[in-house]
Amino acid sequence: MNKVTVCDLIKMKKDGKKIPVLTAYGYSMTKIVEGAGIPVILVGDSVGMVEAGFENTLPVTVEEMIYHTSSVVRGRKKALVVTDMPFLSYQVSLTDAKKNAGRIMKEGGAEAVKVEGGVTIADTIKAIVHMEIPVMGHIGLTPQSIHRMGGYKIQGKNRQEAEAIIRDAKAVEKAGAFAVIVEGVPAGLAREITKTLSIPTIGIGAGPYCDGQVLVIHDMLGLFEDIKPTYVKRYVDLSAIITTAVREYIDDVDKGRFPGKEHFYTTGSAKKPG
Repeated sequence: MNKVTVCDLIKMKKDGKKIPVLTAYGYSMTKIVEGAGIPVILVGDSVGMVEAGFENTLPVTVEEMIYHTSSVVRGRKKALVVTDMPFLSYQVSLTDAKKNAGRIMKEGGAEAVKVEGGVTIADTIKAIVHMEIPVMGHIGLTPQSIHRMGGYKIQGKNRQEAEAIIRDAKAVEKAGAFAVIVEGVPAGLAREITKTLSIPTIGIGAGPYCDGQVLVIHDMLGLFEDIKPTYVKRYVDLSAIITTAVREYIDDVDKGRFPGKEHFYTTGSAKKPG
């Protein structure tokens, strides 16, 4: 696999090739998911929930996103790295938005940024794109808007709401975004949006008709139990596997089985014995 770029994603849509995306927040996990062949890594502000334990994504800062992005970038060789712009990093003014997007790219090493919103955020997308920074949009259920939405609720359930989301999708594309995440909408609406846009749609809780799919890595690996979205497919329960390993370690230490002779150095020796 050659280095993945935003142009490759647009070509994948044209060629009818699905786009798999996963989140990652650090060096070690990035090496694993890229080694498995993932072409796009999203450094999501979901890190605030799955790693820091916040109730939502709102407390995450630009500095934290830069830190996690730089960790991811050091672990990847070919995957495209897209980083969330956190709450208040782009909503206050175009000046703030451009400065923070630039910081995430310059200091973090991201190759694109992601912003939430549609019609109301179009001018912001356009301003960032004019700086030669690729932008991924995010419409439908936007986690930074959960207080307005009344929580993590499906959006676009009636035709009036659906038409508003379609307008958001068109505004994001017109503003210059190279792709858009469509979250928490009925599958039929996601299909309509995907057929309408020339840029790729990446679904999460939006059914099978988008050009690609994204999941939070902790959700699909069974590492985060606080929230269990119905749309997540859990591919393995690493929480149970890790729990078993930790209990075995505790028992080994308690009973003197660890460390064994193969796990320590002999006196005066810099090498492991035999």
